[in-house]
Amino acid sequence: MNQKNKMIILTGPTAVGKTALSIALAKKIKGEIISADSMQVYRYMDIGSAKILKEEMQGIPHYLVDVLMPEEEFNVCRFKEMAQEALSVIYERGHIPIIVGGTGFYIQALLYDIDFSKEGDHSPVRARLEREAKENGMENLYSQLCKIDPVSAREIHKNNTKRIIRALEFYELNGYPISEHNRREREKDAAYESWYFVLNDDRQHLYQRIDQRVDAMFAQGLVEEVQKLKDMGCKKGMVSMQGLGYKEILAYLDGECSLEDALYKIKRDTRRFAKRQLTWFRRERNIIWIDKPSFKYDDQIILDFMVSKIKDSGL
Repeated sequence: MNQKNKMIILTGPTAVGKTALSIALAKKIKGEIISADSMQVYRYMDIGSAKILKEEMQGIPHYLVDVLMPEEEFNVCRFKEMAQEALSVIYERGHIPIIVGGTGFYIQALLYDIDFSKEGDHSPVRARLEREAKENGMENLYSQLCKIDPVSAREIHKNNTKRIIRALEFYELNGYPISEHNRREREKDAAYESWYFVLNDDRQHLYQRIDQRVDAMFAQGLVEEVQKLKDMGCKKGMVSMQGLGYKEILAYLDGECSLEDALYKIKRDTRRFAKRQLTWFRRERNIIWIDKPSFKYDDQIILDFMVSKIKDSGL
């Protein structure tokens, strides 16, 4: 049996404090960081994605940050392909990859080497469902999903056009729900030897951090950032503009809501997103939970705990 390559995962809900901890960990263990974030991959989308700054990287190589144009599509297949290329570079240099970000499906796809090759990018089923969404809205499609796959319907936001269509398409093409497929994939053996850390916080404290982060984004110029993207030709149909913070400000700039409404929706939906992230991570196997209150919110104590866990396993 071939020895598996090693991988560290540091994830958790949005605004929990992954970035600073990931840099400290990378410096401690000769690590390099691969971003598992669906928005930080895009150029010109810095404030709304809470993108790490060059000076914050402290010389640690980062991959899948600031590499795609906003008009390009980024999905789990593309993430996996780009992440595997980055892994090859990191392993060749004799360093340890640290996967950092909050997109659980991306992490799962990489860790378990999920095969997406059988799925066509533009099946006739998908084209029909996309037409239905444009002509009749998402309500009818979401109702269909509730009937055929209630598990997925609970996990997918009713306005997440892409994932609803993907789930309906999967059911039509395969005859069973995508939630069942995902369950089976989670039961596969991991393709890597991994340490899967999930950073967590008291819910009220986390929600307070989210609200503070959103306020800071507004102060830093989120509205101006989205206006520049709009001037570049970015519009609501693009994958990049579906990100939290971007779609709400775009709606404000298009005159569909007030700025106060946009601010309220961003905070509310980010809190809901954090809740869904935690639901996802609780289903994963072999997780090492790090509850910040138990560590007195001391990053050094958390770092020492992570390093000891890694070293105890023989890295």
